[in-house]
Amino acid sequence: MGAITLEKLLESRDLRAAKQRQLLQAAPDCTLVCLTVQPPGPVKRNARSLIVGGAGLAALLDKFGSVVRHVQVRDLESGYEAYLLVPLPPVWVKRICCEIEDTHPLGRLMDADVVVFKDGALHPLGREETGGKPRRCLLCDRPARVCMRSHTHSEAELLAKIDEMVDSFLNS
Repeated sequence: MGAITLEKLLESRDLRAAKQRQLLQAAPDCTLVCLTVQPPGPVKRNARSLIVGGAGLAALLDKFGSVVRHVQVRDLESGYEAYLLVPLPPVWVKRICCEIEDTHPLGRLMDADVVVFKDGALHPLGREETGGKPRRCLLCDRPARVCMRSHTHSEAELLAKIDEMVDSFLNS
């Protein structure tokens, strides 16, 4: 459970996109949910990220239940990944994923991306396509992207908040 290099992290993104393409080409009538957990800093796989990933997968399976056609989990050095294929409309699936991210006790620590294959390319759906609001920062009320881009909070502050959230989840 060591640090990952930027090169390996970028390579993992390319491999994740290839996996998404492969799954959607095999099931063109489905919508793909790609759940990832990538905490801040160079260590992307640790006990906390595995807890968050497992909780996220359980929440997705609870919402989509028996309609899920395929589930695959990948426990990688670059972080936890889970893929679910569901034969439901993409916008509806994205709304459910946003609901999980916004309401689950660990939802803010996971990314449940919704991807479709259209015109020969992968198309992730954004929150704005469902009328959703941007994700908020873990530590303040600003949009998360603003804080991430400006490095408003230290890695130590973010990791401490993640530890607090996971501990609270485990003790509830």
